[in-house]
Amino acid sequence: MRVGAFILAAQFPGQGQGEALHRAVRSAEVAEEAGLDDVWLAEHHFVPYGVCPNAATLAGLLLGRTRRIGVGTAVSVLPTQHPVALGEQAALLHLTSEGRFTLGVGRGGPWVDLEVFGSGLDAYDHGFPESLDLLMRWLREPRVGAQGERYTFREVAVVPRPAEALLHPDDPGASPPGPPVVVACTSPASVRTAAARGLPMLLGMHCGDEEKAEMVALWRSAAREAGLDGDEVAAAGHVSAGVVQIADDREAARETLTKAMPGWLRQGLGAHVTVDGRYRAMRDPLAYTELLCALHPVGTPRLCADRLAATSERTGITRFALLVEGSGDLAATEENVRRLGTEVLPQVG
Repeated sequence: MRVGAFILAAQFPGQGQGEALHRAVRSAEVAEEAGLDDVWLAEHHFVPYGVCPNAATLAGLLLGRTRRIGVGTAVSVLPTQHPVALGEQAALLHLTSEGRFTLGVGRGGPWVDLEVFGSGLDAYDHGFPESLDLLMRWLREPRVGAQGERYTFREVAVVPRPAEALLHPDDPGASPPGPPVVVACTSPASVRTAAARGLPMLLGMHCGDEEKAEMVALWRSAAREAGLDGDEVAAAGHVSAGVVQIADDREAARETLTKAMPGWLRQGLGAHVTVDGRYRAMRDPLAYTELLCALHPVGTPRLCADRLAATSERTGITRFALLVEGSGDLAATEENVRRLGTEVLPQVG
């Protein structure tokens, strides 16, 4: 089992943006100190829900400040950026970190971001598969050209090539095929898109075990239909996003989140603006917080370990990205991360 911290750089009411980013960076540093396996970084534009606008840039900073822990994006929003530019960033981070970087990509939402960056609503509604295929070619092939609906350009060399061998002192012949890629999936269509390309899924924290198990089953079926063999299907490293809050009793952990998260959710989610004015219903912040407390490891270290084990058993997922900053407080977040590493991880293996 791989357990990692999911970091949004969330701006809670009354906090500055620099404060949110400092807490994000410090959380990642403590995650490595505490023995966590990974750090996952979110990306948002123009909203206090998360004030990191480029997850790959923040990943570069954190890879430079750490030595062991894996760092991934959860996710880099593909419709608002050029797949080749993102592929070049991923290659650079993969090679310079000696393979510690994972690229998570997603479709994002129908937000005003599409207008600001000039990609347009069509990139969100229809363009994701083309962008994903171009990105994957860039990460796996030596030369790439494009003749698609959105991207058309002559063949060019991939520099630096992410599929080149990484020079490990203990294994100089190792030749990883470029950085691992995961795809955020929220619908059957996105599950099939990922499965057809043999790419593992990142499943959201709003989903419970039953829904995640159904999505894993759909992915496996679609992957077999696409020609993946049984070993490839079984080895897919899907990631389950969730929330973690550790305390000496369950009610104290739950109270920490229900006091802090609703204000952040109300302020952050309420700031989203759609590009075309379509109506988007917002979840009730308190009810959503209570749902997250019920679905995820929130409570004592033993309860949290049991909850992770149960999710893994029910879904087959063994990788977790757990939101650690639900308290909104730096000191409390650091303690939460340390307890996750020192009191929960030893119980889950």
